[in-house]
Amino acid sequence: MSIAETAARLETAVCSVVRGQPEVVRRVLACMIAGGHVLLEDFPGTGKTTLAKAIAKAVGGATFKRVQFTPDLLPSDILGISVFDPRSQEFRFHPGPVFTDILLADEINRASPRTQSALLEAMGERQATIDGQRYDLEGIFFVIATQNPVEFRGTYPLPEAQMDRFAMQCTLGYVSAAEEAAILADQTSSHPVDLLAAVANREEILELMAAARQIRFSEELRHYVVALVGATRGHPAIQLAASPRASLALMKVSQAMAVFQGQEFVSPELIQSVAADVIAHRLVLAPEAKYSGASARQIVADLIEQTPVPV
Repeated sequence: MSIAETAARLETAVCSVVRGQPEVVRRVLACMIAGGHVLLEDFPGTGKTTLAKAIAKAVGGATFKRVQFTPDLLPSDILGISVFDPRSQEFRFHPGPVFTDILLADEINRASPRTQSALLEAMGERQATIDGQRYDLEGIFFVIATQNPVEFRGTYPLPEAQMDRFAMQCTLGYVSAAEEAAILADQTSSHPVDLLAAVANREEILELMAAARQIRFSEELRHYVVALVGATRGHPAIQLAASPRASLALMKVSQAMAVFQGQEFVSPELIQSVAADVIAHRLVLAPEAKYSGASARQIVADLIEQTPVPV
């Protein structure tokens, strides 16, 4: 079976559970195939957790762990801990939930900055250092973090370094009335996630990830990505601009999107379609820009219009 067919089966399976959100589903799956991590920020009840669980169920053989972030959560609750074994008279490492293929970090902004920072190394370098020992994170290792934009009591804003570790930030939003009625019908007797069968195995996902890296990305497009991301630096409305990590993420996510569209190369339109999701959450706006009503996504949209497209 071809790479494009595997991608299509995966997308169709997840869309059968998360109704009315085909674009978001494709982008989140592309983020996974690109080897990145995604932050889902939206109102309660819009399907963020359901999306994560559906992806995990659709990938057979992949391990899935969920961590409910709370103010009393400790770094060791995520990374793991070494426990002394009296029989062998030595410490034995018990891996935490970060050692998995798909990790759902639910309501990530409820944990303290100390606990949030436990994910920095894991997300940025696919490794964890515990008690001076380095442990590699093998397999898919895809972090899906969720947070609600309207809750501030008992939450800690994600620091800029943490936001930069997310390849994309996506929102689901509310579906149409017809789709919402279909959701009610789907859950009359059971939840569709419980009925979802695996449509791809772990090895096929790793093949998809390898295939995405082989998608042709021309020299002209590399300069286009650098110019687009570089336009955030020195912008009068931006206090903290996007880093080269944003350029890398934009290239890799665009390549993964090409896989889902059955293309053998990346086009400027593909880059533009995901640019806001990849760049906007990394930007910190100047106070005067915030007060004037500017938004990071609108600034990125303006930069797309202003940056010359290679022909």
